[in-house]
Amino acid sequence: MIEATSCGGVVIFRGKILLLYTNYKNRYEGWVLPKGTVEEGEEYKETALREVKEETSANAKIIKYVGKSQYTFNTPTDTVAKDVHWYLMMGESYYSKPQKEEFFRDSGFYKYHEAYHLLKFTNEKQILEKAYSEYLELKKNNLWGTRRY
Repeated sequence: MIEATSCGGVVIFRGKILLLYTNYKNRYEGWVLPKGTVEEGEEYKETALREVKEETSANAKIIKYVGKSQYTFNTPTDTVAKDVHWYLMMGESYYSKPQKEEFFRDSGFYKYHEAYHLLKFTNEKQILEKAYSEYLELKKNNLWGTRRY
């Protein structure tokens, strides 16, 4: 078994969540949150910000850590156990452009209920629930958009 670590972001701008649509060789792969592999010498926060920027071209800043998801998948030669560390992020605008080299065909910001139903993976839905709940709490307390969290 191979262990791998990735980091990603739940990017929110004006209440809407940034998602990516994956399509490989014209096969539906589904909607996902931006995330990617930690590079050597990189901190988790740096990875999350870099991956959001690479995969979506969106500018965002980290608000807070929201948790970790875990899953396994098989490759032709082994099983990979992956940990993904997630951050709640504030987007700077609605601008996004999917990274074609990674087979992302579309990206955009969606209302919470739309994003929740579009997401393919249960663990990403759970992270979205947690992150959005954190967002609503910050917004309710007039802390979203300030640096006082």
